[in-house]
Amino acid sequence: MEKISKPSPPHVIIFPFPAQGHVNSMLKLSEILSLAGINVTFINTHQNQERLFKFTDIQARFKKYSGFRFLTIQDGLDRDRSLKFDLKDLLQSMDRTSKPEFKQLLVDIKPRVDCIIGDGVPGFILDIAVEVGIPIIHFRTISGCCFWVYFCILDMIQAGELPIRGEEDMNRLITKVPGMKTFLRCRDLPSLCRTTNMEDYNLQVVMKATRKSRQAQALILNTFEDLEGPILSQIRDHCPKLYSIGPLHELLNLKLKESDHQSSNSLWEVDRNCMTWLDRQVTKSVIYISFGSIAVITKEQLVEFWHGIVNSKIPFLWVIRPDSVTNLNDGKFPEELLEEGEKDNGFIVKWAPQEEVLAHKSVGGFLTHSGWNSSLESIVSGVPMICWPYFADQQVNSRFVSEIWNLGLDMKDVCDRKIVEKMVNDLMVNKRDEFVKFSGRMAELARKSVSEGGSSWRNLDRLIEHIRMINMQGHHE
Repeated sequence: MEKISKPSPPHVIIFPFPAQGHVNSMLKLSEILSLAGINVTFINTHQNQERLFKFTDIQARFKKYSGFRFLTIQDGLDRDRSLKFDLKDLLQSMDRTSKPEFKQLLVDIKPRVDCIIGDGVPGFILDIAVEVGIPIIHFRTISGCCFWVYFCILDMIQAGELPIRGEEDMNRLITKVPGMKTFLRCRDLPSLCRTTNMEDYNLQVVMKATRKSRQAQALILNTFEDLEGPILSQIRDHCPKLYSIGPLHELLNLKLKESDHQSSNSLWEVDRNCMTWLDRQVTKSVIYISFGSIAVITKEQLVEFWHGIVNSKIPFLWVIRPDSVTNLNDGKFPEELLEEGEKDNGFIVKWAPQEEVLAHKSVGGFLTHSGWNSSLESIVSGVPMICWPYFADQQVNSRFVSEIWNLGLDMKDVCDRKIVEKMVNDLMVNKRDEFVKFSGRMAELARKSVSEGGSSWRNLDRLIEHIRMINMQGHHE
């Protein structure tokens, strides 16, 4: 009897936009797919690959997946050590440099690629996939609510709701984003909507990239139905195959049966001394402060935050990335601030193991830039937030955190020591019980969604099935 040959496992290429938040969540997905027996080729820029290998145990961690490998590509920018970038420069440079390299890679790669899971920001990933005839699934690493706002930018422009007409217009309600008509203000739109020029490169590129997701076979979002269900149903009218499989970091921990949060995908060197300091603090007493991997603040803003936090008398753990504060003399931290803060009340690090920090028993609040990974990590740990969004999707996220989910306070567009002090005290003391109740409930729903039988668990199974089907069809051609 003739032996039926078993098809080889599906081979998927995963290609993130080269920024910390994108790389982090797409690496988590890569590991989840590897656990399911799918072969993954992960594409990094040379610089990000170097940093990952230098600052994490990622090589050892992925060695256990025989079908996994890293490949690198040029982004064409001579970026300095700080990883600072301008969106327009980076995207135009990737179009010139990464695009032809990526196309060649798809032609040469063995075994043949069944499917690409591509970041939705660089539009060329979809263009090349279509050109060479490889099925593509888009992965957007932002929230569902921000994806939907990006998707509706064209409608806002056509209805005359954009551009925003100065400061007096900031609290005007936006009516052209279905599902958000009662609470979304101009102030809550992504930062790139603040331009007065509707032909602005960043605005146009994000708007077009988001609409392009309709051409992909499916869309993956790192979110869960209990958090963003009503908005996800709006998106499904345009992208019917939508897999909400988040929070990915918690889904991965469950799949690995690990809860020690040791797997770092950081492009910065983590300082673990803060964990020892946290061990000495009282339960739920510490406010954790981090503005993520890209935000840059001025010395004046730093001083306002500092006084507000120190005056609140709440113990703090603060991440201050090198080069994250502009106009500092010699790049040195202001001496007078350090003396004032070093009353055993605070601890400063250049970079922290954030998932572990937020899961630590001593942490009771998070002053955050409202990046989507940070927001999800906070939600899973049941830690209420003060949101100070910096750019892109963060303005939308902070509105939802405060207005819709009741998980914290929104401090956007304000940087004043008195307000900082009041908000820290409200979050950690005065309104603590209310925030803890809502945060605790949402943490439970998040964990339930990624547990066996939960909505994200089931959606992941459907995604894996989708990839296997593509693989089977490819073998029958």
